[in-house]
Amino acid sequence: MSDDAYEAALRALHHRDRTELEIEEQLRARGFSDDDCSRALETLRRTGLVDDERFARSRASSLSERGAGNTLIRARLAEAGVASDLVDGALDAVEEEVARARRIVERRGASPKTARYLYGKGFSDEAIRTVIAEDDSGELG
Repeated sequence: MSDDAYEAALRALHHRDRTELEIEEQLRARGFSDDDCSRALETLRRTGLVDDERFARSRASSLSERGAGNTLIRARLAEAGVASDLVDGALDAVEEEVARARRIVERRGASPKTARYLYGKGFSDEAIRTVIAEDDSGELG
């Protein structure tokens, strides 16, 4: 393995956690060979410095805490190159989408504007309809 490829990968990880795909793309953009990329990634995997499952859980949690819905979380993780089974596992680990949407509706009120806001934040149609219906029926605080 080219030590240069490994060093470049370490520099990429210095700023934030990254997926294998993100690191591979950065190494290829810098002109490293397929073999150098593979070896660098294998070393990073073996030492635990790159872990797509850890990345997925951390990123999903962060996005969830900032009010993102499952659709947006799923899209962001897919963009980063996280496998769909790891995305599903990460979504299972965060607070339920309806509960997150409910908190937003309690704060902002149930209105078409809030529904559009939730949609823009990546909440599913089902979650939006559920929390708006709860508010209409008086189930929300």
